[in-house]
Amino acid sequence: MRYTEADGSTPIISDVTSRVEDRFCTLRWRWPDGVQAVCIYKATAEEEAGHFEPPTHGLRLYTREEYKANNGYRDRLDEIGLVSYTLFARLTESGETVLVRQPEGDNRIVVSAGKARIYFSILHKKGFFQKAKAVHMTITAEVPVARDVLCYVKKRGGYPAGKDDGILFPFVQDFAPGRNVLPPIEVGKDDYVRIFFTDGRKYGLYYELVPE
Repeated sequence: MRYTEADGSTPIISDVTSRVEDRFCTLRWRWPDGVQAVCIYKATAEEEAGHFEPPTHGLRLYTREEYKANNGYRDRLDEIGLVSYTLFARLTESGETVLVRQPEGDNRIVVSAGKARIYFSILHKKGFFQKAKAVHMTITAEVPVARDVLCYVKKRGGYPAGKDDGILFPFVQDFAPGRNVLPPIEVGKDDYVRIFFTDGRKYGLYYELVPE
């Protein structure tokens, strides 16, 4: 298999559209004359970052007959965040498979696979006549979550408004899908704790942080 660049005489894929419903994505596109199959490459935004070479593996062969029978290409979205699909027209030259690259990107589409929810609860327990109180945190995740996605912030005199509004602490363990009950921490009686994304712009594309 090899790639060739699209030019005026090369058949190309165009008018790619998508529809996402119930965790399934349906793609449709305009087939060029004479092309009987395409190769479809699916990738998350993280997988694509920094990769400029055409894919050599992970390609799905899809024929024109399958397209007609299914009224498009239907794919389950098990990922979270942004997912891209790139379609390459598949040709045969002297018995060799040739895929057409389209630098303009008309053969590529990006869809949102949705966000995974991360539920959290924080309970402050203060004893009578004590100078400290215990903070109990619980994280309930729909998918595995790495420790560096979340942090907690402690502030004296009131709840912190953001990750920079107080003293930031990292978590020391990853979070498994389901309920994660964390060991209690001790803070001052006038301290308050909240949980935030370490990078809201980055991780907000993939997760939704929901208080319980």
